[in-house]
Amino acid sequence: MEKPGILVVDDDREIVKAISINLESEGYRVYKAYDGLQALDVLRNNSIQLILLDIMMPGLDGLSATLKIREQRNIPIIILSAKSEDSDKILGLSMGADDYVTKPFNPLELMARVKAQLRRYMKLGDMNGSEKKGVLRTGDLCYDLETKTLTLLGEPVRLTATETKIIELLMRYPGRVFPAEEIYERVWEEPAFHVENTVMVHIRRIREKIEINPKEPKYLKVVWGIGYKIEKI
Repeated sequence: MEKPGILVVDDDREIVKAISINLESEGYRVYKAYDGLQALDVLRNNSIQLILLDIMMPGLDGLSATLKIREQRNIPIIILSAKSEDSDKILGLSMGADDYVTKPFNPLELMARVKAQLRRYMKLGDMNGSEKKGVLRTGDLCYDLETKTLTLLGEPVRLTATETKIIELLMRYPGRVFPAEEIYERVWEEPAFHVENTVMVHIRRIREKIEINPKEPKYLKVVWGIGYKIEKI
């Protein structure tokens, strides 16, 4: 089976080169771009399964590129940034990124995050997986376990791979409250450590897609001090 294609985008060519060497040593097909516009062009013309994307770039910056990519594709996007403040991470995630890695980063940690995102994304497309087939429903919200698609009032809801995993987890157990740490460990498949903001941003994004009034949610609710749940309707 052909290895997934990964697009590395950074205006620092040395960083792109170093990351590419690590990815190629794992057998991945690597594509390179040095600004957001180049990234969109490469994405249009090649089979890409994951993007590593710097924020601060000339032309089209990483956050703007993320927004444009999300209009068409749900492939995993890992933001690379020298900014380490929580507000910067939340902004990147709220724009549609699936993960956020601060520079300078440990190459082994980056590779682990790449593999985790790819594993989750490829699993979503596995039509022959061992998970039980069927449809999960609550109110007008319907999740198809076989196609991994969510609909609201019969209309498709566009979710990223990470958002899809979260909605599937919560809809499998309607009414059950999941702490942020448990959601993170089940969806990201790694130990949870100060993950409240990361989970909160993804929950907020899902809410904006499925709720008529996200400030007064009908389906995806927070139980203050405990966690999140899908309401049983």
